[in-house]
Amino acid sequence: MSEQKVAKHKVIYLTYSIIDDAGNVFEQSDVPVGYIHGVGSDLFEQVENALDGKAVGERVEVSLSAEEGFGPHRPELTFTDDIDNVPPEFRYIGAEVEFENERGESMQFRVTRIEDGKLTIDANHPLAGKTITFVVDVADIRDATPDEIANGVPADSASCYLQ
Repeated sequence: MSEQKVAKHKVIYLTYSIIDDAGNVFEQSDVPVGYIHGVGSDLFEQVENALDGKAVGERVEVSLSAEEGFGPHRPELTFTDDIDNVPPEFRYIGAEVEFENERGESMQFRVTRIEDGKLTIDANHPLAGKTITFVVDVADIRDATPDEIANGVPADSASCYLQ
């Protein structure tokens, strides 16, 4: 029996790290997460392509520029105000708040800085403007069922969202 390889309509289980351009681990999963290869997964296309033909135990490292990854940092999505103008429940780093504009479009902001009586919120992805590296290990491979292929997700695990 031949060893299975990453290919279309296979369920692929991965462990991974996302590392920013300063070498900091932004996100890591040591518990395998699954996706259906070649069926519109949420993986970055470059990561999925690099996995083609890999076997269990193999690793890929894929670096993406800011433009390929989470886009450039957009200063117009960052706002600073006096902390006294901010409700107390949002006065901590990492607090999230959703705002809606006059057109009904909503956007999620995070508190990214508090200093000198000022609070800064930012709607950019935390990795916007940064080169990032995905370090991905193939933990397991199996054939996808017809239902899994139709639904685009494995029936037995949390889906993989490397995006």
